[in-house]
Amino acid sequence: MMTQAVDKLRTLLRQPELILMPCCFDAFSARLIEQAGFPLTFMSGFAVSAARLGLPDTGLISYGEMVEQGRNICQAVTIPVIGDGDTGYGNALNVKRTVFGYAQAGFAGVMIEDQVAPKRCGHTRGKQIVSRGEALTRIRAAVDAREEGANILIMARTDARATDGLAEALWRAQAFADLGADIIFLEAPRSEAEMRAFCAQAPGPKMANMVEQGDTPLLPPARLAEIGYKIAAYPLTLLSAAARAMQEALTSLKAGQHPERLLEFATLREIVGFPAYYEAEQRYAAPD
Repeated sequence: MMTQAVDKLRTLLRQPELILMPCCFDAFSARLIEQAGFPLTFMSGFAVSAARLGLPDTGLISYGEMVEQGRNICQAVTIPVIGDGDTGYGNALNVKRTVFGYAQAGFAGVMIEDQVAPKRCGHTRGKQIVSRGEALTRIRAAVDAREEGANILIMARTDARATDGLAEALWRAQAFADLGADIIFLEAPRSEAEMRAFCAQAPGPKMANMVEQGDTPLLPPARLAEIGYKIAAYPLTLLSAAARAMQEALTSLKAGQHPERLLEFATLREIVGFPAYYEAEQRYAAPD
C-alpha cells in the first residue's frame, strides 16, 4: 500500500499537467477530496492543529499527534497523501525519525521546512528561520532517510522570503534541490514576478501555496501551470468552507430554525462507507 502511494505520486509528478491539491485535515475531508476526483491531497498542519486541538499553527501540535492523524487519513483513501512534517521536530536525527515515521504511516511525501522551532503558519507574522547550515542539515537528513529505506518523497520548504528576502529564499531552494529533495516549495512569494523567478531558477517539481487572503497572489491554475508550478495546494479552502457552513448552521439553530443547506442523510452515509460496510456484513452473516 505504501509503495503504491509513492509510485502514484511519482507518476503524477512525471505528467505534464498541473496537479490541483486541496488539503485535508482528517480522514473525512480526505475522503471527500478523493471522491471529488482529485488525485492528490496534503495533510495541512494549520488545518490539523485547528481541527484536532482547536489551536493555532504555532508549533503546539506534536509529532505523535500529526503522525497519528496522518495514519488515519492515509488509511481512509487510495490517493497519495503528502504530510506536513514541520521542522522535523528536533535535530537531524529527529528529522530522520519523522521521515521514517511518516513513511510507515502511509504518506507518499513529507514536507520539511527551515523555520526555527516552534514554527508557525507561513502566512502569519513573526516567523524566523534557521541558519543555512542547519537548514541544509535538515534536508540532508530527510534525503538520507529516503535513501536508507524510507519509502517516501521529500518536499523541502523555505520560509526565507519573509525574513531574509527573495535572494536568500532562491539560494535555499536551489540548495535543497541540489541535496536531492524531490519537490521544492518556496513559501509566501509576494508577487507573480517572484513566483516566476522561483520557477525559473529552482529545478524539478515545485509547489504553489494558494492561501485565501494570504501573502501570495491567488492565481488561476492555468497561470500557475504557465509559470512553471507542478502542484497547486489549497491548504485552508476546505477548513474555511466547513467552518463557514457550521457557523451558518449554528446561527440557524440558535434562531430556532433548521439549517437548509445540508447533505442528504443517505449521501452522508455513503461518504463514510455504510453501503460497503453493509455488503461486508452480509458476507460474514451467520447462516440460518
